[in-house]
Amino acid sequence: MIPPAARDALAAHFGAGRYLDRPEDLTLYEYDGGVDKHRPDMVVFPRATEDVVAAVKIAGQYKIPIVGRGAGTGLSGGAIPRAGGLTISFSRMNRILEIDLPNERMVVEPGVVNLDMSLAVQGDQYFYAPDPSSQKACTIGGNVSENAGGPHTLAYGVTTNHVVGLELVLMDGRVITTGGKMTDLAGYDVAGLFTGSEGTMAFVTKIIVRLMRAPEAVKTILAIYDRSADCGRTVAEITRRAITPVAVEMLDGVMLRMVEEATQAGFPMDAEAVLLIELEGLVEQVEEQAEQIREVCMSCSAREFRIAKSAEERDLLWKGRKNAFGAVGRVSPNYYVQDGVVPRTKIEGALAHIHAVAAKYGLLISNIFHAGDGNLHPIILFNQYKPGDLEKAQKAGDEILEYCIHAGGSITGEHGVGMEKMELMGQQFPGSTLDLIRQFKTLFDPDCRLNPGKVLPTGRGCMEIHHRPLSAANTL
Repeated sequence: MIPPAARDALAAHFGAGRYLDRPEDLTLYEYDGGVDKHRPDMVVFPRATEDVVAAVKIAGQYKIPIVGRGAGTGLSGGAIPRAGGLTISFSRMNRILEIDLPNERMVVEPGVVNLDMSLAVQGDQYFYAPDPSSQKACTIGGNVSENAGGPHTLAYGVTTNHVVGLELVLMDGRVITTGGKMTDLAGYDVAGLFTGSEGTMAFVTKIIVRLMRAPEAVKTILAIYDRSADCGRTVAEITRRAITPVAVEMLDGVMLRMVEEATQAGFPMDAEAVLLIELEGLVEQVEEQAEQIREVCMSCSAREFRIAKSAEERDLLWKGRKNAFGAVGRVSPNYYVQDGVVPRTKIEGALAHIHAVAAKYGLLISNIFHAGDGNLHPIILFNQYKPGDLEKAQKAGDEILEYCIHAGGSITGEHGVGMEKMELMGQQFPGSTLDLIRQFKTLFDPDCRLNPGKVLPTGRGCMEIHHRPLSAANTL
């Protein structure tokens, strides 16, 4: 609960139209793209860093838990206020503050939509590389918090590789800056520390990102298989031959049929799996790599190898990939997305394990993932109105992630730990590492009021939250 005096102070600062406190309005802020939910007691909408400072100071005075929120597209519960309290929504801090092409930099506020950054410089032949599947909706502040990736980060890297500076509001109200437009500034890489900290240590109010020059040539390839195991072999062989595409995406038969029915992107309905591969670079380099990729795919039993003949055909294939989650709604009312990583050589075994888990729990699991870096995204279909179905989906997700750990991988590649995977952190890391993470957390948030109940498992965190919040579901 927020004390009446604190509510009055926040309302006075933000004014009418810039805060919400009615239950019917707060309902919209109780969930993200995951399967859990919990309602905040109040939401405020800053327009500038000074507003964030004011909210932080008022919350500090009254010891109120506080959570930052971007577009709410996260998939691990990162923006869910598990302890209630105050949510700061950054949707109105959405300005591109500066475009500096000579230095290949852009300065933005956290509420800027990911895709809008590339669109702003597209005419000058530049782009912002990290491209989550939700890039039409997700915002850069959330991308920084979760260290988001995307299909094209196989070659370009994830968010932390493209953030060079941050402005931050600390929990005592101080505003600090770290990094800057120039690379490799003196001192510790504090921007790197905060990127991927999942909103548990400070609020990001300004971001300086690196822009990339558009490539001279692009080729998009669709390789079609009758066995998903052959896809896994292909990815491992591409790596063995030291070929680095900018993207290698895999869709299994269940997923590609859902996608094709929804988008008519040109995926074969009778295949067991496909690889979507993209090459970028100089014309001669791309031509040579395309022929090398063809040899690899055919040697690994691909039944067909296609190269998109036009920009329109290329865009249609990527439309199918980027709209895959929405396509699930044609088959199932709900879905639960997981995000684990295995070494590329273990993809074949991981797919076999996922199939076994699906059979064990009697659930349909489709697979779409960044095969190039082993980042799995099994999508577990369920019906929230069928008793026990959500619980089965969650158990299936945990078993898949446990396999990833034992295979030498990770419980997250880009979605974050949040509240969804925090209990698995004890399997991923030894206790000494978890204690160090907690020390970082409490260094910046000594009262443990900032996004509490996230990342660290019960018994290793602070301001422990032992109850599981009400469950929602991805309902399309």
